[in-house]
Amino acid sequence: MESKALAATLTLDAAPGDDDAPVPARPLAKPAQPNTEATRAAILAGPILPTLVKLALPTMVVLLAQTAVNIAEAYYVGYLGTDALAGVAMVFPVFMLMTMMSNGGIGSGVAASVARAVGAGRKDDADALVFHAIIIAIVFGAAFMLGTIRGGPMLYRALGGHSAALDAALQYSNYLFAGAIPVWIVNLQAAALRGAGNVKVPAMVTLIGALVLIPASPLLIFGFGPVPRLGIQGAGIAFAVYYCGAMLFLLRYMASGRTDLTFKFVPLQGRLFLDILKVGIPTAVNAVLSNLTVILVTAAVGLFGTTALAAYGIASRLDYVMIPILFGLSTAVLTMVGVNIGAGQTARARRIAWISGAAGLVLTGSIGLVVAIVPSLWLHLFSHDPEVQRLGATYLRIVAPAYAALGFSFVVSFATQGAGHVFWPFIGSVIRILFAAGLGWIAVGYFGAGMTTLASMVAASMVAYAAICLIAMNSRKVWALDKT
Repeated sequence: MESKALAATLTLDAAPGDDDAPVPARPLAKPAQPNTEATRAAILAGPILPTLVKLALPTMVVLLAQTAVNIAEAYYVGYLGTDALAGVAMVFPVFMLMTMMSNGGIGSGVAASVARAVGAGRKDDADALVFHAIIIAIVFGAAFMLGTIRGGPMLYRALGGHSAALDAALQYSNYLFAGAIPVWIVNLQAAALRGAGNVKVPAMVTLIGALVLIPASPLLIFGFGPVPRLGIQGAGIAFAVYYCGAMLFLLRYMASGRTDLTFKFVPLQGRLFLDILKVGIPTAVNAVLSNLTVILVTAAVGLFGTTALAAYGIASRLDYVMIPILFGLSTAVLTMVGVNIGAGQTARARRIAWISGAAGLVLTGSIGLVVAIVPSLWLHLFSHDPEVQRLGATYLRIVAPAYAALGFSFVVSFATQGAGHVFWPFIGSVIRILFAAGLGWIAVGYFGAGMTTLASMVAASMVAYAAICLIAMNSRKVWALDKT
């Protein structure tokens, strides 16, 4: 039992769906963390909820700081008018797609590969994976940068952009995605550090980024003293400059030898690319489906006009605020479920999933209930335009109560992935896109439905996803119920 637990702990960063058997544990060059034994003991036998909170809180705090930057930026852009808000609303889902793919998609593959190499005592492979991750980051970053520059006009027109709103979207997008390669490098290097057990440095970089960007964005947007007024371009420039600085810091830090991982140039090896991508690609596909849902709904809203786009942009941004809260909770759940599954404690793993799913439901459901009752608490942060307020309130009164379903399904999907099963989360993502984007688009495009119907489709998609996750929670295959 103890050997299984140890193997599970050394591979707890393995991404969802990685069905490889854990690599037998070998002595590490350096201890990963001094409290590893205590943490493993709490995961295997301690009280579930306090252990969950202890594991989730650091990640949640860091991700919330990152989210605060996005909220602050939207707040500043709101002063530039409705066209600027609509422009940001069109770009934001694409930006979030890149962020989720680099952090939670391909980043999961990097963290898993590094964790396995470190756990097996393969120091040379762990170091080599850092360089391979940078190559992958350059490729994906360049794809996003070139794709948005060349395809941006067509994409944003398809999302309903025209005239001043389209111009704002293109200006913001071009400067924002000019920093796409540094973003990918920073996020994949942070994932590598987390895979090696170093969560302090990535957290520090993120928190410093929040402290830099929150004042830097308005400085460049509105200008001050010798700094010229750059408008919406300033928001994108501030973001790109920060990530360039963060990239240089992380590369220098990892080349200095002060960490368990060392950045150095090595011959490229296909097996190391495969080791990263076999986990990262399937996880990234789920991120694509989630963001494709938002992009397609944005396109449907675009049929209502610029004001509706602005309203949807600021209202649906609250949907994204739920993600860092749930992601911090869910990564802890994945770890706890994975360690207990590895230790043969299937019944406890399932109990962790139920308790964690309930925690996600209560957490996001409470936020959703408050915002549904008083939507102006959120909407007034970004705009005081009466029509923007009306349409945004319509969306939030319908969708925000469904955040409870989103919280439950998001957490449970990570729990099933921790148990080594990705089928049900994938089915849930497909069902969600069919409801929100498919039925929503048909209702708006062919039957002339308004914001109320579209918001109802979005809410229904969250409830349907939760229903799929309930099936997963009662699946005999996922939880080996025949054996418990």
